[in-house]
Amino acid sequence: MLTGGPLDVLTGDYLAELTMLILGRDRLKNPELGYAKTFARQLEECLGLAHERGVRIVTNAGGLNPAGLADAIRALAAKLGVPASVAHVEGDDLTPYGDGALTANAYLGGAGITACLRAGADIVVAGRVTDAALVSGPAAWWFDWAPDDYDRLAGAVVAGHVLECGTQATGGNYSFFTRHDVRAPGFPLAEVAEDGSSVVTKHPGTGGVVSVGTVTAQLLYETQGVRYLGPDVTARLDTVRLLSVGADRIGITGVRGDAPPGTLKVGVTRIGGWRNEVVFVLTGLDIEAKEELVRAQLADALRDVAEVDWTLARTDHADAATEETASALLRLVVRDPSPDPVGRGLTAAAIELALASYPGFHVTAPPGPAQPYGVFTSAEVPAASVPHTAVLPDGTRLPVPPAVAAPPPSPAPSSPAPTGPPEPTGPTVRRPLGALVGARSGDKGGDANVGVWAESDAAWAWLHATLTVEAFQALLPETAALPVARHVLPNLRALNFTVPGLLGDGVASGHRFDPQAKALGEWLRARHTDIPVALLPAPEATP
Repeated sequence: MLTGGPLDVLTGDYLAELTMLILGRDRLKNPELGYAKTFARQLEECLGLAHERGVRIVTNAGGLNPAGLADAIRALAAKLGVPASVAHVEGDDLTPYGDGALTANAYLGGAGITACLRAGADIVVAGRVTDAALVSGPAAWWFDWAPDDYDRLAGAVVAGHVLECGTQATGGNYSFFTRHDVRAPGFPLAEVAEDGSSVVTKHPGTGGVVSVGTVTAQLLYETQGVRYLGPDVTARLDTVRLLSVGADRIGITGVRGDAPPGTLKVGVTRIGGWRNEVVFVLTGLDIEAKEELVRAQLADALRDVAEVDWTLARTDHADAATEETASALLRLVVRDPSPDPVGRGLTAAAIELALASYPGFHVTAPPGPAQPYGVFTSAEVPAASVPHTAVLPDGTRLPVPPAVAAPPPSPAPSSPAPTGPPEPTGPTVRRPLGALVGARSGDKGGDANVGVWAESDAAWAWLHATLTVEAFQALLPETAALPVARHVLPNLRALNFTVPGLLGDGVASGHRFDPQAKALGEWLRARHTDIPVALLPAPEATP
């Protein structure tokens, strides 16, 4: 990013829910840690180059210890002989927080980052700020926006959301990846304007693609409803408009913002207990009978375990040409508050069946000890109760007041009707949903979301009318018992489905085969449904 073209501010997003748990365990071992050590190693390679080019660096790699990382950067700069003015943002760490919390961090906005840049910082280190704050904070500094410039701030938040996952905006993890060369996508950048609009692009000559589709996909990633709540502003996702303004250049305009809520989200991680797993390989004939036998043989050993999950993945094929493709995988996952019921004794009991169970018995790994697993939950606290503080390069501690909160929102209006042509009629053909639409999915703690978008007005009219909550749950039976909600984003020709509780206690608990719901959207696209022939490309429309 530093060598590929012009840049004013380079941002780095290092924090995810799972990362906070990992950093929390690091801090238990050494109180001087708790930050992303990889950032310091990367900075050693490019600190001098950033200084030469006058590029500011803003990162949340401070994690649980932004002051510690700021000190490490000062020491690195002195070793390299590079002048660097370093500031940091703190106040998000609310530990101790309730019983058994390993970490507890409020999601701060970009105002502290803005204050540090106004004080002349070359490098700003934050802890748990929102991902988008890494862009909205510098934008507010650059244009000297006021705290109530809500439309401008909302535009920068949307740009920040597009950038926060790097190459997911330039063709990575993209439903229609076969249309482009995405073997080595370049990182995205945003050209933010004074009015809050932006153009998402990438440096010339880098790989991947920036298109309406790639930006739409990232806009739908890990969002909830139409109102994208944040510490500085509530961005209205239903006002976002995308327009191609050149090769690999997508304009983002029209974003409206409302005042933020009076509360901040707090992410809390805990050690939830202990887990273990065994994966049995079932080969050839009588797969169901083999599963039934091994489950019966382990029933007594599992009797006192708090939580037992069996999953059979039918990866086997009839008359397979290789042994691997003739085999299915039976996965046993166990969890318990104590390590003893799920420890090596249990996995050893599974392995000791080897000469007395189904024919062809073997497993994918030797028996292992129980491992701790984490639980992520979220709560809300009054914004005024969080000591958001900008620690300036000269050591001055500047309190950052909370944004003025909005009144409680009025009830959401009913879903708007789609724009463009009416829903297509005529003959249909049964095809995968992904023959017509794209999808992107992700996680927020124990909840998942799936964003689905169409590429034409006619396809959008059909999607809006057809993919109801009931249809979504029928296509994804794992969601049938959950309170799925549908949110309509007509400007993006998109629907966003939120699926509370699908992921249990979050990624660190290992609750589900795909614990972060990264492939949930691709599963949905692979499900078959009746699609109007008129909407499909000619090869897809052929019965």
